[in-house]
Amino acid sequence: MGVSEILATIDHEIGQLQQARALLSGEAAPVAKKKAGRPKKVVAFAATASAKPAKTAKKKKKRNLSPEGRKRIAEAVKKRWAAQKAATE
Repeated sequence: MGVSEILATIDHEIGQLQQARALLSGEAAPVAKKKAGRPKKVVAFAATASAKPAKTAKKKKKRNLSPEGRKRIAEAVKKRWAAQKAATE
């Protein structure tokens, strides 16, 4: 869980506590501003505190195409385009 997710969870909990306090004290509950876009995922903080930290993911090795392979693909695409052009005529 990243720092930004933890901060979002804390902000969410603070908002809920402020609403509960306002209800108990008899004040009008502050209206939360709606943010544009999709809401962020909120995860229960207690569940994540006991969870083990995730292992770092291994970066995938970038796959490079050989010049011969690139040439074969280009020839196959040109052949396909020619076949499509011939079919339309």
